[in-house]
Amino acid sequence: MQEPHHTVTELRDNRPMPEHVSTASPPALQDYPAAAPPANPQKHRKGLNRVRHALGYSVAGLRAGWQETAFRQEAIAALVLLPAAVWLGRSWVETALLAGSVILVMIIELLNTGIETAIDRIGPEWHDLSKRAKDMGSAAVLLSLLLCAGIWVMALFHRLLA
Repeated sequence: MQEPHHTVTELRDNRPMPEHVSTASPPALQDYPAAAPPANPQKHRKGLNRVRHALGYSVAGLRAGWQETAFRQEAIAALVLLPAAVWLGRSWVETALLAGSVILVMIIELLNTGIETAIDRIGPEWHDLSKRAKDMGSAAVLLSLLLCAGIWVMALFHRLLA
């Protein structure tokens, strides 16, 4: 399905663009053709070479995540909870649900950290949209923690009291 075409003077939600936002190129750039952006070397890699480089980027992301206190705490909790999921789950589905909910929290935390890092790179000044992005990332982490806790409480209840 193709996205609808938006004019330059409209935002994606069809609101008019603020008048202080210019849609024209600066005069100095109008005389020169647009230069092609430098090619991403990852796009030209094929096969196992591409997988090897992608794995390297993923490991770098995990290392960067480890520098965040919240991710470190969740990773340490996962060292306890993942083996406990094998003990607590009565079937492979229960075990996968318990372990998956723990891993999901870590994934959401990494995404939240990525959002916060990108916002912080833009600049230190306060902006309502920056706050909204960070708040929504934080809310996503909260929801994943509540989901994980709910799954584990119900599994423990079912295993120990039912």
